[in-house]
Amino acid sequence: MRYAETGFNLEIDLSRGSIERVETDPRLTPLHLGGQGTAAKILWDRVPPELDPFSPDNLLIFSTGLLHGTPVPGANRTAVNTFSPQTNFYSHSLFGGFFGPELKHAGYDKIIIRGKSSDLVYLWIHDDKVEIRDATHLRGKGAIETGALIKEELKEPEAQVAAIGLAGENRVYMSTIEHSNSSASRGVGVIMGDKKLKAIAVRGTKDINVARPAELFEICDRQYREIYDNPNCGCVFRHEDDESWHINNFAWGNARERRKGMWTQEREAEWAATTRKYTVRWTSCYNCPKDCHISIAYPGRQRYQLKCYSKLTYSMAAYEELDFNYSILGLTQEYGLDGFTTPQLLAFAVELYEAGILTDQDMPGFPATTAERFFWLVEKIARREGIGDVLANGVYWAARQIGKGAEEFDHNTMKKFEQVPLKLSMVNFPYFLMYATGEKMNITQIEGSYPQVPIADREEREEFVAGWEAAPERFKRWFLDWEPREHQSIEASVNIADWNETMHYIDDTIGTCAFLSSFRGQFGGRPPYHIYNLPQFVSCATGMELDDSDLWKIAARNRNLIRALNIRRGLRRSDEKPPEDHWKKRDPEMEQKMLDAYYEFKGWNSEGIPTRKTLEALSLEYVADDFEQRGILPEGEGTPLQEAVQRAGNR
Repeated sequence: MRYAETGFNLEIDLSRGSIERVETDPRLTPLHLGGQGTAAKILWDRVPPELDPFSPDNLLIFSTGLLHGTPVPGANRTAVNTFSPQTNFYSHSLFGGFFGPELKHAGYDKIIIRGKSSDLVYLWIHDDKVEIRDATHLRGKGAIETGALIKEELKEPEAQVAAIGLAGENRVYMSTIEHSNSSASRGVGVIMGDKKLKAIAVRGTKDINVARPAELFEICDRQYREIYDNPNCGCVFRHEDDESWHINNFAWGNARERRKGMWTQEREAEWAATTRKYTVRWTSCYNCPKDCHISIAYPGRQRYQLKCYSKLTYSMAAYEELDFNYSILGLTQEYGLDGFTTPQLLAFAVELYEAGILTDQDMPGFPATTAERFFWLVEKIARREGIGDVLANGVYWAARQIGKGAEEFDHNTMKKFEQVPLKLSMVNFPYFLMYATGEKMNITQIEGSYPQVPIADREEREEFVAGWEAAPERFKRWFLDWEPREHQSIEASVNIADWNETMHYIDDTIGTCAFLSSFRGQFGGRPPYHIYNLPQFVSCATGMELDDSDLWKIAARNRNLIRALNIRRGLRRSDEKPPEDHWKKRDPEMEQKMLDAYYEFKGWNSEGIPTRKTLEALSLEYVADDFEQRGILPEGEGTPLQEAVQRAGNR
């Protein structure tokens, strides 16, 4: 009997119209756990590096987490993995809601989609009944509207639907997959649209087997109560009105310059009133007591769910008030446009127009005000009309296609991908490493376990560390010694970056929400899940006996395999540099020393390529063999990662 996982994947070939229920290899579970980890292994085996992301043979994989469908609170994040046409690298996105657990209850751990349909279709999964259904009547429909229409058509109000909007249909690079109160963002909707798959609807009624149910229910009940009762346990964004940190430090699109006095008590009161005006209720994801999403009813818009910082992104990019953000967000979520990338893209286009690089000839009828311009551009981009056809490829490619100096306005891409636009003062070396070396193209899927800034008061610092049960001892020491306006040491920076990404890689295999674990340490030191208590949840659910060192090594295996996917597609050290104006004060020489130290710590050579010794220590010999056959594994052993894993596991 398989515990926690179903043991079956659903294989869909849209070119042939075939559907297969395929049993999975149980030996992969102790190696990769599930979720993103096993998806990476599938991509390695089945998508060669020479393959164009728009090829029918590129895969789009929806993965449940190993703990989806179990009693573990907050285990609800579905991973979506493919290769991106924007970067030609690995693409990783996560979304919460109810889709992943519903898929698990239908009897599947993954949906693996290849091929391309001749016309628009949607997938209907109801336990053992799986159909590819015509979706031409849904062409041009919004992503949220599509979900409602499919539920009505199927007469299944409990079905969970993930859908693309107009942007995905038109292969806009930053298109999303929308579901309930969550989005799979950062550009995976473009592949779903390329395959002409409008939506996936799932209804599941099967049970999930767990190895030690009584013990698991006991620890999950305690965890649920802790998350529910403790306001400092879990997500901190609910009912938070003070947005000074984001307004003052985030530089969205053309709002790169800090404007003193932008955030005042008056503005805070106004924005809080605006939010409450349009709020219907707070909502949560599957089996989670934290209501951290807002259901928004804005006049003239489809009711939608507000997620994370998209509450602010359009307002900050356009220098508009919050009412503008709620209005344009109601449109962009229906079209299925990324709430981080799209505001930057819109501001980029406005900047080019103001600089005379784009003219009225390029954009006939371009409005006079920034707010009107943003709405005008959204329509063009979602439809790929006129200048929108160029902008729909993202800032990096649009700048080079437009030319005439447009490249100088490409302020915030790295590896051809728009980054979360910070504008902090002094370079933060752990964050430099996470930005530079992260495979996920998104700092919010890497950062979090370690605070971003020191605590000035020594007594407060000591109090914070005393309650920081999630942290290995060495991190507590480094934080205690960290003074304001001082850099972390090379040793500390390397370890901090490694710990941050490790926790996310664990979350992404078991399916837990990062705001309950890997994104929580910096907000108060009391994440419900951390490296020392997670093994008991995994062990009770699966029957595998694991400790924190085992989890750390599995995360390292998955991280190195995903890096190998990108190395095989040409990623090298020269690609690993954050945007030049990301921080006002930089130290290029020290940044390179940090990169050297990080590569060595990871067991990679000077180009950032894992050595054979490292790969063998992680049971990834097949990766080393492939690298040697392709001539990309150079001489030099580096530090074996096995030693790094052992160091990391020591408290």
